[in-house]
Amino acid sequence: MRTLVLWDIDLTLVDYSGLGRRWYTDALHAVGGVPLRHLPSFPGRTERSLAREFLTAHGIEHSEERVELFFAALTALAEQDRATLPSLGRALVGASEILTELSTRANVVQSLVTGNLPELANYKLEAFDLHHHIDFEIGGYGSLSEHRHDLVAAAITQASTKHGDFETVVVIGDTPHDVAAGLHHGTTTVGVATGRFTAAELEESGAHVTLRDLSDTPAVAKALLPQAG
Repeated sequence: MRTLVLWDIDLTLVDYSGLGRRWYTDALHAVGGVPLRHLPSFPGRTERSLAREFLTAHGIEHSEERVELFFAALTALAEQDRATLPSLGRALVGASEILTELSTRANVVQSLVTGNLPELANYKLEAFDLHHHIDFEIGGYGSLSEHRHDLVAAAITQASTKHGDFETVVVIGDTPHDVAAGLHHGTTTVGVATGRFTAAELEESGAHVTLRDLSDTPAVAKALLPQAG
């Protein structure tokens, strides 16, 4: 049975707590020349959704041109920090091991459904040598839509076009937004309580399986690929 596994990044695979605030503050100054007065809630949001709220809250026109300028500023800041990202965050326990384990399965393709821009997603995983296991070409990224379920749809469509049909799609993340997006498309959803939401909250949001973290590689693999035994 062929399985597509779609990972969230922040607080699911890696933790860069605090970095988003600095990048958004600096991008705001670059695009609008104004100081930070409002910081959106980040968990589970897409970059396009955050940009709309951020620009509007600071009195900056929320046009597509402005949004693209904001994205460009964020990308430039990430590029600037690329070499030092390993010191600005950490890979979460078990992330490398489960990505490596799934990459050995011939019937599994791993990609992303993340609120991050494509470049930021790559840099954040590259910092801890996690990027080798991910097919970035077929990911659903936060530049696409304000709505996370659109990202899941894009990833599934692109994955099927490139790799053929999948019998099972698994969406895994640390927020109810991740869970809701997967459920919207009838995927198997796995909640990981490594972020700001408890296992109970993720279960209440509808996750089929909840995990405390990714530390037990065999258990995580079984949760993601139950049909493999």
